Amino acid sequence: MADTAVPSLPPGPDDADELAAERLRRVLGPVTVVRDTVLSGGFYNSARLLELADGRRLVLKTAPRASALALTHEQDLLRTEALFHRLAARAGAHVPTVLHHEPAGPGTPAEWLLLTYLDGATWDAARDRLTPADRAALRHRLGESVARIATVTGPVYGYPRSAAGLFGPDWPSAFTAMLHAVLADAIRFEVALPAPPELLAALPVRFGHRLAEVRRPALVHFDAWEGNIVLARAGNGPWHLSGLIDGERAFFGDPLAELVGLDPLGSAEDDPDLMAGYRSLVPDLTIDTGARVRLALYRVYLTLIMRVEVVPRAYDGELAAWRDAWSAERLTRQLAALDALEA
Repeated sequence: MADTAVPSLPPGPDDADELAAERLRRVLGPVTVVRDTVLSGGFYNSARLLELADGRRLVLKTAPRASALALTHEQDLLRTEALFHRLAARAGAHVPTVLHHEPAGPGTPAEWLLLTYLDGATWDAARDRLTPADRAALRHRLGESVARIATVTGPVYGYPRSAAGLFGPDWPSAFTAMLHAVLADAIRFEVALPAPPELLAALPVRFGHRLAEVRRPALVHFDAWEGNIVLARAGNGPWHLSGLIDGERAFFGDPLAELVGLDPLGSAEDDPDLMAGYRSLVPDLTIDTGARVRLALYRVYLTLIMRVEVVPRAYDGELAAWRDAWSAERLTRQLAALDALEA
């Protein structure tokens, strides 16, 4: 995981240091941690980079305690991440290797996950060092990668965590449950919405025939923005895609939803390099009216998540103000797009 690294204090009797060392011993046996670094950049789970005396570099991710405020779909996220990485790896995508996942339970107040570390820098951090040619080549490879991930077929539609109940036998029912859950979260956290909740809740029925065009529950990362894409290079050589990280938001559904997560603020389907990479594996992909309706629905869903999570994450100041203004404009624009597409 190539999040921004912030060196921690030297090893000592700190509880977190000892807990990390104990977990490593349980999984790997006797090992020596020579450097323990807190990784920033995550918005929910905490992560530490553990460098071992034998040269291995591992990431230990820990979820918040069960009592922490969270959205309905944010249950057992590290189990979802472990599942995503295992499935994506089998499909040939570059992702961290899962070494161990431990669910919360007696003696374990919060679930945790141990992964290999992907060397490199996030695309977000490396952006200013990329030439236009670098970007074009990398976006092509990214399109190939997410198309490869989408070849994985899940057992159901929706989120893989049965406890939340956000799944179904078909995509319309699963997406309805997912959208209604975040609308219920808005009520629970007293978040004002820029459109009538009943209008938003009715969208899956209104466009159910378009959702029903999805006939296979494909694996979708749904959070593959530039902060979760790792790039690397040897010396001054060409950049390459080291891999995708943080698959905790994954679900099984419409593979087109990946385009929304790839560019939460824009429209990835309009990126010729990305789409050329995707179509190199899926040549018959077309962005027709049905596809554009579904993309708008997924943008409504992601925008609602980004608006509502401001409260449980306790965002404030400029970030909270920006989220409020941006989400209102984004949601209004997507609803207008849906009206136009329906007409």
